[in-house]
Amino acid sequence: MTSPILPQPGAPAATWQFDPRRHARSLYWRGWGVQQIADEFQLHGVTGDTGGAIPRATIAAWKQRDKWDEAPSIRKIEDGLEIRLLTLIAKEKKTPGDLVEMDALSRQIESLARVRRYEQPGGHSGDLNDKVGNRNAGPRKKAKKNHFTAEQAAELKRIFLDGLYDYQLTWWNALSQRTRMIRKSRQIGATYYFAFEALIDAIETGRNQIFLSASKAQAHQFRSYIVSFAKLVGVALTGDPMLITSDLRPEEEAAAEMHFLGTNFRTAQGRHGNFYFDEFFWVHSFEELNKVASGMATHKKWRKTYFSTPSTVAHPAYPYWTGERRNRRRKKEDRIDIDVSHAALAAGSVGPDRIWRHIVNIEDAERGGCDLFDIEELRDEYAPDEFANLFLCDFVDDSQSAFKFNDMIACGCDSLVDWTDFNLEADRPYDNRNVWAGYDPQESENGDNAALVIAAPPLAEGAPFRILERHQLRGLDFEQQAEFIKAVLSRYNCTYLGIDAKGVGAGVYQLLAKVGAMPGCTVAKIEYSLELKTHMVMKAQNVVRRGRLRFDVSLLDLVSAFVSIKKTLTTSGRAVTFKAGRGGNDGHADLAWATMHILMNEPLDGKEKPKSTMEIIE
Repeated sequence: MTSPILPQPGAPAATWQFDPRRHARSLYWRGWGVQQIADEFQLHGVTGDTGGAIPRATIAAWKQRDKWDEAPSIRKIEDGLEIRLLTLIAKEKKTPGDLVEMDALSRQIESLARVRRYEQPGGHSGDLNDKVGNRNAGPRKKAKKNHFTAEQAAELKRIFLDGLYDYQLTWWNALSQRTRMIRKSRQIGATYYFAFEALIDAIETGRNQIFLSASKAQAHQFRSYIVSFAKLVGVALTGDPMLITSDLRPEEEAAAEMHFLGTNFRTAQGRHGNFYFDEFFWVHSFEELNKVASGMATHKKWRKTYFSTPSTVAHPAYPYWTGERRNRRRKKEDRIDIDVSHAALAAGSVGPDRIWRHIVNIEDAERGGCDLFDIEELRDEYAPDEFANLFLCDFVDDSQSAFKFNDMIACGCDSLVDWTDFNLEADRPYDNRNVWAGYDPQESENGDNAALVIAAPPLAEGAPFRILERHQLRGLDFEQQAEFIKAVLSRYNCTYLGIDAKGVGAGVYQLLAKVGAMPGCTVAKIEYSLELKTHMVMKAQNVVRRGRLRFDVSLLDLVSAFVSIKKTLTTSGRAVTFKAGRGGNDGHADLAWATMHILMNEPLDGKEKPKSTMEIIE
């Protein structure tokens, strides 16, 4: 057990100025014994007034004189909260999680201070609740809504800049660029960064900020971040659109507007401001969306920021990235050539089309101070081509794929808006209506993930399948996988479950097919063959091309899984099959295969009983 508040062994004592008596008390309140504290002080070179080590007897005397054991619980809790908050404040590079935790700790300390005021002589209910107030107090000036003082604005900007990784600082230093286009690795904090950047700009300049995403849920991730950021300096932001004022601008100026737009982007036509286009390489109808977005930022004072993980070279946004979109319908002498390689754009560069481009892959992020990843573990978890796409920023060429990228993203929808009969947060997300499920097991010998997909079957002939949930598992044995499936499906009325019963899947199937294991559910044992796999892919292709598969646009991993499946020859070279992933195995497309286990429960023509190599257990 080591203390987070003491210097590391060997650190110069002169750089640590703190009160040993207070810190000894803090450790004691957190469960340390007197001898443990003395040993800890000796280990870290903590000395007393005489310059010598602090003996156990001295610490025992402090304990007795200051009555550590008699301190009220609330004081001990306050001490722990203060220590943790100070530890986070001292961190040079703060993560989004650190900032959220600092906000929560600050609110807890404030709440405990209210309790202490209430318990003292003269305390009243207003000490516990601002809304009650003190009846004897005079009139108070009402705080302005969504308003930042100069001090709050300065503190918020300090917190923001102090917590940036190097590549985020590169984005900040490129603020003078009117158009920024960023190709990035997954999960490196881009949404977090741009939400904070936009809030700072709104406070300081009064400019409107507009966030474009493919779904309402994605757009409101920006809003959630912004509300959390404001709380760090004691401002509670409300409204949608959100109107923001500050002492940094004249009071008569209009408030800065912050709009968070998903599929309702058309309602913003006529609005103007800086816009941020999230995951633009993955949205359907990019050309239409971009026309609206560009219209919002026509005036030269507005900024345009596009950022996304790459998808495929077939996406309509790809020519914008390469500059080919600008070259269309231009004379040969007026065309431009842009180097969009990683070597050219790793530090950011302005092209001849005046667009500032930047590539940040996961290795760049790590070099830039982001220590949130175990890159080698990710390389092990994902197939090489999938890792290259998700984390090394490589575009996918889907020309050989069994499922075309543009067909897949056309199946995306905004589930929060379109599916009024489904609520993932409810105890029964789909009420008592039937669902079907598919499971592709983890194969221990090649380390692939397992996948569970839950779908609402068509409500009428020709109606769509709707993907309600998907989960990926890793590192579980067959019994643990079976228990996970039972736990997830217990929230639904599942009437069909298709399981690939080869390898580890055989054990999962046997456990779930037992009488009473899955009441009311038909458990289908799927044994892959060349003929069955072809049947599954043909069925899925038919469903996708007819627009009969629907899923929330945020499920990018599902799209990637389908696109990764390619048509190839068998080992003998005499037949065509479908494969994806490491060494010819089809494991990393697990979400796609699990989905196809569901789709095959409907016959190829959608009318007759399915005919396939399956064993059905009631």
